[in-house]
Amino acid sequence: MESKKDNTRFNRDNLFNLEGRVALVTGGGSGIGLMITQTLVANGAKVYITGRTKEKLMTVVKTYSQGRENAIIPLQADMRDKTQIEWLVKEISSREKCLCILVNNAGISGNTFTTESESAAEMKANLFDTEKSTFQDWGDVYQTNVASHFFTAVAFLPLLQKSTELHPGWSGTVLNISSISGLVKSAQHHFAYNVSKSAAVHLTRLLAAEVATNGVKIRINSIAPGVFPSEMTAEESDEQQKSFIPKEKYAEKIPAARPGREEDMAQAVLLFVANQYINGQTLPVDGGYTLAAGL
Repeated sequence: MESKKDNTRFNRDNLFNLEGRVALVTGGGSGIGLMITQTLVANGAKVYITGRTKEKLMTVVKTYSQGRENAIIPLQADMRDKTQIEWLVKEISSREKCLCILVNNAGISGNTFTTESESAAEMKANLFDTEKSTFQDWGDVYQTNVASHFFTAVAFLPLLQKSTELHPGWSGTVLNISSISGLVKSAQHHFAYNVSKSAAVHLTRLLAAEVATNGVKIRINSIAPGVFPSEMTAEESDEQQKSFIPKEKYAEKIPAARPGREEDMAQAVLLFVANQYINGQTLPVDGGYTLAAGL
């Protein structure tokens, strides 16, 4: 029996060791998805990544596998399509006994709008009359940022449950990537995106509760990132599919006076993946942005 006096059980290598774990990261080719992929690989996991662009996925495999064969496995798929989600489940099931970690990260921002107005008529013109404001745009954003998370999570429930059964002391886990945009009161010039991220936060709570009610031993949580470098926030990425945001751009908006670092995201991800006593929660990782913006 392990001695209670043995401090090695509290060592970071023991607390966050993911060797033998299998993960899937949707939208794992760039931005926060790539940060999460690197984090899981660096701590021993085997990671499947999805995306709609095969070239981006192959770049991740070539650049970030750390010399480990099959550390990162690319699977081209559109997470807005139930048929492709079903294919993913069958494909991973044919290769693995279980799925230990599912990270629902795929997302889009949708159109942006001018919200600052001096009259009701001007506000209507900015938000209703413009050609960019359509039911289709709202539908696309919601479908990607909310519905795809739902369908992917429930499709993988049996394979996640097998992870719980195969690894004593471990429970299969789902981590939804939402956003502080779903928590703050400001529309930030994109209503559909913020509403979708708010829905993703609530979806996490609903799924976690329903799973627990049915006696399924799977944990479901969410991270709500603040400003992190990605193709969405920086509007570009380099040849290694990394993005950059100048520190001064958000210095006055964020108490931390900087955008998030990749290490900040990695630490948050490891907390939720490894800690077996957190369930149904959403954690803002935002440098204090929500303190300044108000909820």
